[in-house]
Amino acid sequence: MRIDILTLFPEIALAPLSDSIIQRARDAGLVDIHGHNLRDWSQDKHKRVDDSPCGGGPGMVLQPGPLHAAITALKKESTRVVLMTPQGAPFKQAHARRLSLETHLLIVCGHYEGVDHRIVESLIDEEISIGDYVLTNGAIAAAVLCDAVIRLLPGALGDAQSAIEESFSDPNLLEAPCYTRPIEFDGMKVPEILLSGNHAKITEWRKQQAIARTRQNRPDL
Repeated sequence: MRIDILTLFPEIALAPLSDSIIQRARDAGLVDIHGHNLRDWSQDKHKRVDDSPCGGGPGMVLQPGPLHAAITALKKESTRVVLMTPQGAPFKQAHARRLSLETHLLIVCGHYEGVDHRIVESLIDEEISIGDYVLTNGAIAAAVLCDAVIRLLPGALGDAQSAIEESFSDPNLLEAPCYTRPIEFDGMKVPEILLSGNHAKITEWRKQQAIARTRQNRPDL
């Protein structure tokens, strides 16, 4: 898979993708990630890429010219173009799974008050939001999306089962609590069922704990 990130701050988008599991996936050739500065496609002598919104209002809007030039230059026949924006569809694990099957993602990062909507209508395949809040720029959101997608690529995780048995593998259920050694810590013990060796009972216990945890933390699910 190839991922191109178009942003005003490529270093912000790339920094979280240069360590740990994601870097190992890059080293193994599972994914090729590139950051691109939108200003490189500006025709303005000061490399300006934004202007005030038509109709008035606060903030600035990314102009269509540089965006159009950049996207058309980076886009290939198989490219899926994703815009990171608070106005997008909420990002779910199902999105990550679907996007992990693509061969080329071009992630466009919203900034300021957003992007000229003519670009959304003509060149964007889908709009995605990582949550109901606003960040200073979309580069951070792009890094989140990349992390969620890349870890699902075959071979990215040490144990393929890890991507199956986790929160949101079932979209309506969180993962059960997990424990490790020491068996007793600060007066608290690992539940006896997990030490029993009875895998059928352990599976049932984890299912019930997942349901209880979901009801407590995410009743909306």
